[in-house]
Amino acid sequence: MCSSFRRFVCVAALLISCSAFGRDLRVCADPDNLPFSNNKQQGFENQIAQLVARDLHANLVYQWQRMGRGFVRDYLNTSQCDVLIGIPANFKPVLATTPYYRSSYVFVTRKDGKLKPASLDDPALHQLKIGVQVLEEDYTPAATALARRHLQNQIVGFDTKGEDADSIIRAVADRKVDTAIVWGPLAGFFAKRYPGLELTPVTPQVDPPALPFTFAIAMGVRKGNTKLRDELQNVIDRRQSEINTILDRYGVLRLEMAPRLAAEAHGGAQ
Repeated sequence: MCSSFRRFVCVAALLISCSAFGRDLRVCADPDNLPFSNNKQQGFENQIAQLVARDLHANLVYQWQRMGRGFVRDYLNTSQCDVLIGIPANFKPVLATTPYYRSSYVFVTRKDGKLKPASLDDPALHQLKIGVQVLEEDYTPAATALARRHLQNQIVGFDTKGEDADSIIRAVADRKVDTAIVWGPLAGFFAKRYPGLELTPVTPQVDPPALPFTFAIAMGVRKGNTKLRDELQNVIDRRQSEINTILDRYGVLRLEMAPRLAAEAHGGAQ
């Protein structure tokens, strides 16, 4: 039997426990977008979401939705979900944490290839078939940068979602294209299946005047939801090493966090 004081402590602890574990952490995620997420929870963003939910003593609940145009307006801003696990730290429609990793687009080439570009300005690109990712009806920054250099005839587009997510990497391995420019996390994950490939970060990191090829990745919430943003920030601060372990396990190619970018992101999180 509890004494009066102990009974008070017991009841308070029970109420806190029930309140914490009764809370939902509602995450918007793509249902078919490995290595990031899928509805079987096999992606690295799924693993990070699980870590966050455990740390916050919350029930993890997903709103499965392709992350296309309008998803912030239609899903996050209408409270169908509360959290985006992986968004650019400077993504204006949301309130972001500081970044928890930074990555780059990379050239994917065969180790036995004669021409291995490392720069968008490499003359060798004029002799190559170059794979680029297609996002919905848009190309990723690579196609824009290549078109600026009059290389649009060298471009081969690939849809990198769903069952064909590795198609662009496989095309390099199978010699259907000579090289590909691919977002680092996707390239690192799928290149593990093809040991004859190598990855080289694209230079320049920013194609003038303002086309970036590196991105710092953060978590995001609805604007105004500073309480949840701060909770997520505290999880990142406490669990960064565990997040790094997850990223390593999935082969996520990462760059050192630039101090200036980290400071700017932190400033945006105030």
